[in-house]
Amino acid sequence: MAGEDLERGGTKSRGNNYPSGYGSNQYYVDASERQWTSWLIPMFVVANIAVFIVIMYVNDCQKNNLGFQGGCVAKFLGRLSFQPLKENPLFGPSSSTLEKLGALEWYKVVHGHQGWRLISCIWLHAGVIHLLANMLSLVFIGIRLEQQFGFVRVGMIYLLSGFGGSILSSLFIQQNISVGASGALFGLLGAMLSELLTNWSIYSNKAAALFTLLVIIAINLAVGILPHVDNFAHIGGFMAGFLLGFVLLLRPQFGWSESRHLPANSRVKSKHKAYQYVFWLVAVILLVVGFTVGLVMLFRGENGNKHCSWCHYLSCVPTSKWSCGN
Repeated sequence: MAGEDLERGGTKSRGNNYPSGYGSNQYYVDASERQWTSWLIPMFVVANIAVFIVIMYVNDCQKNNLGFQGGCVAKFLGRLSFQPLKENPLFGPSSSTLEKLGALEWYKVVHGHQGWRLISCIWLHAGVIHLLANMLSLVFIGIRLEQQFGFVRVGMIYLLSGFGGSILSSLFIQQNISVGASGALFGLLGAMLSELLTNWSIYSNKAAALFTLLVIIAINLAVGILPHVDNFAHIGGFMAGFLLGFVLLLRPQFGWSESRHLPANSRVKSKHKAYQYVFWLVAVILLVVGFTVGLVMLFRGENGNKHCSWCHYLSCVPTSKWSCGN
């Protein structure tokens, strides 16, 4: 990969593991709520796996790396064999293949008028390890949300969060390419947090639910400060998903459904509480402003690091064990 391989930071991968226990529905007390059948999240998983197979087929390690020291990995897979581990330790394709098929690259987005890369990059993965980590996380996070809120709202959060993560990543990481679905995954995680906050009054064990989510969020964002992980995509996706949760995941206040069946002269509860409407309005304003400012800065060619001298530490903190480079 001509000096820009995965081992040396040529590709910023997105993806962390999420524990499965926090997606439990044990905190919600209204058992009568409709449960949706989850089919969109499984389709996303299948789509990501299918795209990875296509990537490996196009990569064709055995044809394109005949002279590379160490040779391809898992040659019995034929065209689907992996790049040498010295080039890609995640068992995947070359950076050049990822770049050709839609990886996020600042120069091509801004100067090559290839804005579609802001979306295409969330369907690409740097290797089998990267893919498995993200898909397991998607199953644990996404299925629970889709069952409770349906495929339309969860699908919107997933795609818009991935888009938001790509925008922030492009503003701060302009020397490397970036791939992965974890910006979208962090968006779902952020939506879980805002859903808990905006529907606070209808949850039991509120403190336990909030503490669990905050610990998981903190751990995964902390992992993002390691080198070769695109934490800006994580942060951007989380922020977008957090705000979208206030807009799309409102629940009626507890007892509203029953109050509709009272006699006509009875006092009926309002569907939502006042604070839910406030959260909704503020979130809509911040979403519109955030996406607008981010896109304007991106296509004007702005470098976010020039406006925030310390923000690079959010994605990588140099230590005696590693350096962050660009």
